[in-house]
Amino acid sequence: MTTAPRRAGALFAALGTTFVLAACGADAGGAGGSAAPSGAPPTAVAEVSSEHAEADVAFAQGMLPHHRQAVEMSALAGGRAEDPEVVALADEISAAQKPEIVTLTAMLEAWGAEEPAAGGGGHEGMAGMEGGAAGMMTEDDMSALEAAEGAEFDRLFLELMVAHHEGAVEMAQTELDEGENPEALGLAEQVVDTQQAEIERMRSLLGR
Repeated sequence: MTTAPRRAGALFAALGTTFVLAACGADAGGAGGSAAPSGAPPTAVAEVSSEHAEADVAFAQGMLPHHRQAVEMSALAGGRAEDPEVVALADEISAAQKPEIVTLTAMLEAWGAEEPAAGGGGHEGMAGMEGGAAGMMTEDDMSALEAAEGAEFDRLFLELMVAHHEGAVEMAQTELDEGENPEALGLAEQVVDTQQAEIERMRSLLGR
């Protein structure tokens, strides 16, 4: 199990030596090409160290389709949501996770590991996971979200995305416990911090 000092050292290594940070522009933005908000996570990794364990590969292979589905869910908000705060949140989720998709893809390429197939919201590509696992939406969930509008969309989007984020946080915590690659550990820490804050925000919106 990775100790706290080891995780901290790995995180500093990831942020200090191998990550090249760039502003989120149109290519990595959310709906409408919006940039990530101030304080958003780093956008890309230019170099990935070869040091890795099976846990690192499992993390990247699981998180990649997970992020793809979150981006797909977020893209629906622009034409369906009623609450401007839900639209803004969806844009921020997309803006944060699109560059992380680039990073996860780079990790798998650097390690010579297979990239999960894209399609159908990504849940077919989850490494060893069925629809609904790790908070992934099933086909029925996605169909219901696509059919919803207005306040009903807002409620369903928030409920489904809370579950989706909780699954991501759980996967990231497993990576922090078992992973070795400094970039993967840094990204896992990033996922926990960002998505836990978004979970609290979504629960607050649901509670209004």
